[in-house]
Amino acid sequence: MLSKVKSMAVLGINAYVVEVEVDLSTGIPSFDIVGLGDTEVKEARDRVRSAIKNSGFEFPLKKITVNLAPADTKKEGTAFDLPLAIGILKCTEEIKEEKEDIAFVGELSLDGSLRGVNGILPMVIGAKEKGISSIVVPYENAYEAAVAEGIKVYPMKNLKEVVEFLNGDREIESFTLDINNFFDNVEYDVDFAEVKGQENAKRVLEIAAAGGHNVLMIGPPGAGKTMLARRFPTILPQLSFEEALEVTKIYSIAGLLPKGTPLITTRPFRAPHHTISTVALVGGGKYPKPGEVSLAHYGVLFLDEIPEFKKDAIEVLRQPLEDEVVTITRVNGSFSYPSKFILILAMNPCPCGYYGDDTHECHCSVNEIRRYQSKISGPLLDRIDLHVEVKPLKKDKYFEEETPSESSKEIRERVIKAREMQLKRYKGTGIYFNSQLKGNMLKKYCKLDEDTKKFLNEAFEKFYLSARGYNKILKVARTIADLEGAENIKFEHVAEALQYRIVDSKYWYK
Repeated sequence: MLSKVKSMAVLGINAYVVEVEVDLSTGIPSFDIVGLGDTEVKEARDRVRSAIKNSGFEFPLKKITVNLAPADTKKEGTAFDLPLAIGILKCTEEIKEEKEDIAFVGELSLDGSLRGVNGILPMVIGAKEKGISSIVVPYENAYEAAVAEGIKVYPMKNLKEVVEFLNGDREIESFTLDINNFFDNVEYDVDFAEVKGQENAKRVLEIAAAGGHNVLMIGPPGAGKTMLARRFPTILPQLSFEEALEVTKIYSIAGLLPKGTPLITTRPFRAPHHTISTVALVGGGKYPKPGEVSLAHYGVLFLDEIPEFKKDAIEVLRQPLEDEVVTITRVNGSFSYPSKFILILAMNPCPCGYYGDDTHECHCSVNEIRRYQSKISGPLLDRIDLHVEVKPLKKDKYFEEETPSESSKEIRERVIKAREMQLKRYKGTGIYFNSQLKGNMLKKYCKLDEDTKKFLNEAFEKFYLSARGYNKILKVARTIADLEGAENIKFEHVAEALQYRIVDSKYWYK
């Protein structure tokens, strides 16, 4: 007796259909699973056997052979438990009705109840894209699965319910969700209005938000670098539904989707500790999973005390910054994870933190300062669009009555207007904000008059700018012009962009 049941598996951030083929034949009772399943898949034999028995069904004492097709692709996880059990019960004719256009995903407990699994959202989306009209998922995954539109989602609590549903003995309505409710009240716990002073740093972060630029903040301890960085997501435009869907898929695969949150609607803010490994930062492992650069997709990756990070971990950021995607190659194949994020770096100027500070004495030697600052390589610094000093607020300013700072909402409104200009300008090009501009597009979208061009060429020679640095000044100038609503880049826009690139900071040891 042969049966075939559809299931889903994840590869990268996308899913593909797995056909679970079950064959029952005479011979010595055995239970074999083929088709490149990992340890968790192999262990399904014991879970399925106990779940079938404890659900009131008879487990066949025959030779059972299961094939997970396509057999040349590695499969992992516990999501195949349910389709395995369904396939066996079809062979024993416990399930009499045939429903071809339905997929099954879920882990089985020994008592037959269904447990949630990671990666449900990409699985449901993948099933819809492959023309499957219905999918059965664990009740625990109901809300996450219902985020995908255009496919019927049937959440179940146990194996017995699934069998009764398939035999027509139990009526179960497909589960639906109103996605719009999740975008109505997106709120943050922090606000730029809470930050006193630091107008220069706020200006830089506004430019970064408007154009998708990377930022380096340098200054002594307590100057407010972390405070500013944690408020940066509050001035970014709200996620669109498509962006939220992509972010949620990544978190679902990584098993980091917060309980009771079927859809992530706020931009991610990831701030890993400096002890993080290279694999945890960019992704990978024996069975590749997304790293911090992908978990920060469409959001912010904040690396505080950047010189304290392992050098190989820092340098591996270069490729994701340029390509906006991380590709991990293993024996079993290549896996790609998106990594469109804004990078914010923060650092002290020296090991003690007070080199160049007017109010504290630095106790570091010349060699210690040089060694500390050299941990950030030139190639990485060259990929940072905006460099800004964050000076400590003077003590008398803490208690001074002053006009309240601009709120995040006010700054965000300007950022959104600038982003709208960019979307209109780059419509149909695959570019969404200025930092994504490629070299061949700069001439078209970043035109300069003769005086401005001469000024920038002189700066190129005087400050030994690289070609990448020259291009980044043009991109930042384009963003500054957009914030002012200007159609063309003017001299003052380039001058401001230049000062964020080549400022001779007192914090850098010469």
